[in-house]
Amino acid sequence: MNILYHLTFLPPKMPECVAEVQEISTLRSHFGGDWIYLNPNQYLPVYVPRLLFGFHKLKELRKREANLDLHHVYNPDPFAFPVLHYLRRPGVYSISGGVGNKRPNIRFFNSLAAVVVRDERSLKRLEAWGLDNVFLVRAGVNTTRFTFSPLPLQSELKLMVGSAPWTRAQFRTKGVDALLAAAQQAPQLRMIFLWRGVLADEMRQCIRQMNLAEQVIVLDRQVDVNEILAGVHATINLATTPGIVHSYPHSLLDSLAAGKPVLVSRAIPMADYVEQTGCGKVVENVTPTDILTAIESLAGEYEELQKVARQVGQKDFSQQQMIASYGRVYERVLGSTDRA
Repeated sequence: MNILYHLTFLPPKMPECVAEVQEISTLRSHFGGDWIYLNPNQYLPVYVPRLLFGFHKLKELRKREANLDLHHVYNPDPFAFPVLHYLRRPGVYSISGGVGNKRPNIRFFNSLAAVVVRDERSLKRLEAWGLDNVFLVRAGVNTTRFTFSPLPLQSELKLMVGSAPWTRAQFRTKGVDALLAAAQQAPQLRMIFLWRGVLADEMRQCIRQMNLAEQVIVLDRQVDVNEILAGVHATINLATTPGIVHSYPHSLLDSLAAGKPVLVSRAIPMADYVEQTGCGKVVENVTPTDILTAIESLAGEYEELQKVARQVGQKDFSQQQMIASYGRVYERVLGSTDRA
């Protein structure tokens, strides 16, 4: 099967730390294919808006279609990229970050061969708006990379923080500012931020200005996440609205695979799963007060939450399940199984 995977963000400085890159690499190793970046802003002096993404590659895309079975686009939110209208091969569109309350261009998405979401909340919204080609594919990670290393909860509570910001504005929308403010109010709180080569100096400056050097560590390099998780009690991931981070952030899935409970903000669709299973706590609003309330609740029920995390983490988010689900989507799009 020859699939061309489309990425809509700039080529990352640490691609091995980016969930979309990890997922596409997994799919390519199983189904075959190649990938391409649609965002031209790495090379241009003037910012190009999303409406024009991909047009600088259109000639190349049309040429490559001679040997393609389908296109597979990855984007955090349901944005109707006009360039997709000019492609001849079937298109699969994965909405990695979830669907908010704003109704997208349903006509555009119904024109695609398939739309993929990772969470039930997004699935129900799109179907209610009239989308009839939407599929649920739950995210998956390589659970065999993770082992359970118990860490007794004593005077300090240690958290791993994933989904580092790409822009300075995301210090607020991804909860970094609120987490640092919460740490100022809770001397017993320790945090390890996993960073991705962007805005690391700005983050370190914030830590210095807020006198948090003893409580907050920034790891701006590729790390062994299993090793980091062995030294923390839980993992936290925050966003003020859907679409900023993944519906099911990989840092939280990694945490569950290692038997460590999670903290997630209400806006992230995974909050529904966390609430239903009891594998962590939900942060109602991205504020220092609500963060500390959720942390206190997690600490009070830590042993039970950890037990549930161990039960669900190794079985609910396997790569094999994700690959099988995408295989069914591809077969549906191509109309037969003999091309897989």
